[in-house]
Amino acid sequence: MGHADVRYYGADESAVMQAMRELRAMLMVKWIWQDALGVISLERLTTELSDFADACVCFAKDYAWHKTAERYGVPMTSSVQLAQTGMGGMGKKSPKIMPDEFAVIAMGKLGARELNLSSDIDLIFVHLGAGDTDISEQGKKSVENQKFMTTLGRVLIRLLNDHSEHGFVFRVDMRLRPWGDGSPLIMSLSALEKYFNQHGRTWERFAWLKARVVNPVSTPFADELSAVMKNFVYRYYIDYTAFSALREMKTLIMAQQAQRQDTDNVKLGVGGIRDIEFIAQAFSLIYGGHHLALGERSACLDVLSMLGELDYLDDDECTKLMDAYRFLRRLEHAIQARHDEQTQRLPMGDELVAIAQVLGFESVMDFQAVLARHRQNVFAPFNRMVTDRQSPTQSLGETAEMERALQGLLSADSLHLLDEFWQSKLVASLEPDAKARLDGAYPILLHALCHHAKSDGAERADDAVPRLITLLESICRRSIYLVMIAENPNATMGLIPMLSASPWIARELALHPMLLDDFLQQRYLHLPDKAELTDILRQQLLRVLPFDDEQYLTAIRTFKKSQVLAVATADILGLRHIMKVSDSLTFIAEVVLSSALSRAYDELVAKHGHPVRADGMPTDETACGFAIIGYGKLGGIEMSYASDLDVVFLHDIDEKADTVGDNVKVISGMKFASRLVQKVITYLTTQTRDGRAYELDMRLRPSGNAGVMVVSVQGFDSYQRDKAWAWEHQALVRARGIAGDKAVLDAFDNTRHQVLTAHRESEQVRQDVLSMRQKMKEHLGTKSSNQPNNHGLVQPFHIKQDFGGLIDIEFLAQFMVLAHAHAHPSLAIWSDNVRIFEEVVQTELWSADWCDRLTQAYLALRKTTHELALSEKQVVVDDDNWQAIRAFVCGVWGEVIGE
Repeated sequence: MGHADVRYYGADESAVMQAMRELRAMLMVKWIWQDALGVISLERLTTELSDFADACVCFAKDYAWHKTAERYGVPMTSSVQLAQTGMGGMGKKSPKIMPDEFAVIAMGKLGARELNLSSDIDLIFVHLGAGDTDISEQGKKSVENQKFMTTLGRVLIRLLNDHSEHGFVFRVDMRLRPWGDGSPLIMSLSALEKYFNQHGRTWERFAWLKARVVNPVSTPFADELSAVMKNFVYRYYIDYTAFSALREMKTLIMAQQAQRQDTDNVKLGVGGIRDIEFIAQAFSLIYGGHHLALGERSACLDVLSMLGELDYLDDDECTKLMDAYRFLRRLEHAIQARHDEQTQRLPMGDELVAIAQVLGFESVMDFQAVLARHRQNVFAPFNRMVTDRQSPTQSLGETAEMERALQGLLSADSLHLLDEFWQSKLVASLEPDAKARLDGAYPILLHALCHHAKSDGAERADDAVPRLITLLESICRRSIYLVMIAENPNATMGLIPMLSASPWIARELALHPMLLDDFLQQRYLHLPDKAELTDILRQQLLRVLPFDDEQYLTAIRTFKKSQVLAVATADILGLRHIMKVSDSLTFIAEVVLSSALSRAYDELVAKHGHPVRADGMPTDETACGFAIIGYGKLGGIEMSYASDLDVVFLHDIDEKADTVGDNVKVISGMKFASRLVQKVITYLTTQTRDGRAYELDMRLRPSGNAGVMVVSVQGFDSYQRDKAWAWEHQALVRARGIAGDKAVLDAFDNTRHQVLTAHRESEQVRQDVLSMRQKMKEHLGTKSSNQPNNHGLVQPFHIKQDFGGLIDIEFLAQFMVLAHAHAHPSLAIWSDNVRIFEEVVQTELWSADWCDRLTQAYLALRKTTHELALSEKQVVVDDDNWQAIRAFVCGVWGEVIGE
C-alpha cells in the first residue's frame, strides 16, 4: 500500500475501507505474535508499524484527493503563497498559477516513527495557499481551496478512523492543530507561520518536535514547510526561555502523578514512558537548534543516544534510560495486544501473570522487581530536570541581602557603580519581561561577586565590577542572556573571576553575548581535540549556504571566538597545562585554515573547473593540489591568544595549463592558485562586525614580500636548497604542514627534512644565529641592559626579545637542529621547541639538566605571555622575578653561542 493506484480511484469507498481494515487486522496478528515471541526488536516493530501507518495515510490522501477533485476540480493557487512565508526567495520571480498541495503532518509517535500496537495517530493538515478549483471540465462546481481541502481531510479521516464490523485502521486525533478542536480542519502555509509567530506557545513547540510530513509534496513546498516548522521549534542559541515552560510541564506531570497515585500506569505513572520522553524532548527543545544532529532526530531512543554522544547524559544514565524505554514499550505493547485497546494500565490477576510470562519472567514478583528498578532509573534523572526556581520576591530579598554583604567587601567606587547601574535609565526603561529577568539574574551575580571578593580579595572583585556592568548593559535588552544566568547559578560563579582576570574576555562577552552561552555551558571543562573541532565547525557550517561568503565569515569567526573563550577560561582557572592550552589554540587555527582552503577550492572549481596537477591529471576534492604550511607559533604548536598566523602556500599544479570542467569559465592554473590564496586571505582577514578571524603573515614565503603568493613544491624545494638565507633555515625548523593535499604536504616534509639534515659547519651556524639574534635585539628589545643585572636593581624585561628570554631559548633549539641534525636526524623531526630539547637529551649533546631547565624556563615565560595577553598588557615586565631564569639562559647561550 502507498499511493493509490489509478485502478482504485473508481472503487467504492466502503470497499476501500473494508480492504484497509482487513489488511490491518492481518498485519497486527503478525506483529503481536512476533512481539510476544521476542523475535522482533522494539526499534524494528515501531518502524514497521509507522511505515504501515504512513502507507495508509498516503493511500487515503491520494484516494480522497481523486474523489474530491472529481467533484470540484483541481485546486489552484499562486506561487506568491510560497513567497509570503518569507522563506524561499520566491518573491523575486514572477508569480505563476500552480496546483495547490495538501500536506499531512504526523505528530507524536507517528511523527517520531515509534507507533505502538494500538496508538492513535496525531495528524495536522496544511495546504499551500488560497485559490479556487479549476472548472475547465463541465459539470463541476468551483469552490475555494479551503473547502476542497476540508472535504479531502474529512474523507481521509473517515477512511482511517471510522469503525465498522471490520474494525478500524487507525484512530485519528486532530486536536494538536493550531487552536485545537473547533478550529478549521486545515490551514494554509502562510496562516501556519503567522500562527507560530503570533500565538505559538512553548508547549506547542514541544509537540512540534516530532512533526514530520508523511506524504510526498513538491520540493519547494516541502522546503518551505520544513523551514517554518524548524524556525518555530528551534532556536540557534541554547534556548533558556523554554525552561520556565518545561518547569511548568514537569510540575504538572508530577502533580498528576501525585493526584492519581497511578502506579499501575506504565506510561503516565512515576518513572514511566512519559518521563523518559520528557527528558529526551526537553533536551531536544533546548539544544536542538544548537546541535543540528540532535534537532534532526525525534525518536526517543535516537535522541537519548545522541544526548549520550554529546555528553548531556553520562553513559551509564543514558544506557539505563534506553533500557527502561525498551522494557516499558514492550510492556505497553503486551498490555495493548490483549484487547486492541489504547491503554497503558497493568491488568490484575491472571492477566498480569500472562503478561509477565510473555515478557519472559518466571513469576510476577520477578517482573515487578525489574519494573521497579527501571522506574527508579527513570525517576532519578527526571527529578533533576529543570528544578524549581525561587520566586521573584525571594530574588528581590536576596538582592538586598547581597547588597548589604558587599558593603564591607567592595570599595566605595564599586558600590557606587553598582547602585548607579540599578538606578539607571536603562534599567528603568526595560520592558516588564526583561526587568523580571534582570530581577532573577542580578542576585545571582551579586552572590558570585561576593564570593569572589571573599576568596580572591576585594581588589580583584573591584576589577570585575565595571566589566560586569558593561556586560549587563549589553545584555539587558537581549534578556535571553539574563535567563541563561538565572538558569545557571553554579556556572555563573565562575563568570566573575573571568571578568576580574581578563578585560579581553570581558570585552568579548559584552561585544558578543552569544559567547556567554558557551561559557555558562562550561564547555571549558572539555577542550575538544582537532577531530572534534573539525566536526563542530562542520556542523555549524551546515547552516551556511554555498557562495554566501557573509554567512561563512560570521560562522568561522563565531567558531573561533567560542572555542578560544573556552581555552582561555580553562587557562585562567588552571584546568590545563600551558602546552595543552597552546595545543588547543593551534588546533582551532588549523581547523579554520583547513575549512577556508576547502571552501575557497570548492567555490573556484564551481566557477572555473579543476586545475591540472603537474602530472597532467585534474585535481579533485581529495587531492586539491594545494597546501598550507605553518611557521612560527602556528608551526611550532605554541600559539597564544594574540598570535598571528605565519603561513606559506604551496601547490603542485601546472601553472600554465587551463582548468578543466563543463560549463565553467576556464582560467590558467596560476590564476586559479592566486585567486585561491586571495580567497583564503579574505576569509580570514576581512574586518567584519565580528572582527577578523586571524591576521595572516606571509613574509616567510620564498623571497618574502617580493615573492609570489603561492609557490610550487618544486620552486620551494629549489629555493630552500639554493637561495634561502640562514635565518630562513632557522624559520624552517619551526615549519609544519597544516592543511591541504597530502601529496603536497609530503613533498614539503621531504624538502624540510633534506634541508635541515644537510651538513653545515657548526661555527658558521653559530655565527649566523648570533648575528640574527643581535639584529633582533637591537630592533625589538628594550633599551635596558642586554644582560640580567646582578645588582638587585629592577629593570624592564621584554619577555620575548631581551637576552635571557623566549627568543634566546628558541634560537638555542634552532642552533642544535641546524648544527647537528646531519648527524642526528631525529632532531629535525619536531617543529616545537620542547620536543626538540627532548631529542637533544636523547642525542646526549647536552645534559638532561640543561634541557629540562631550558624547557621549564621556556614554559614559564610562555605562560606569562598568555597571562599578559588575557590582561591586555605588554610583554615588558619588571625582571625582579626573572633574574635567575635570565642568568641561566644567558649562561647556556654564552657557552653554546658566545658573544
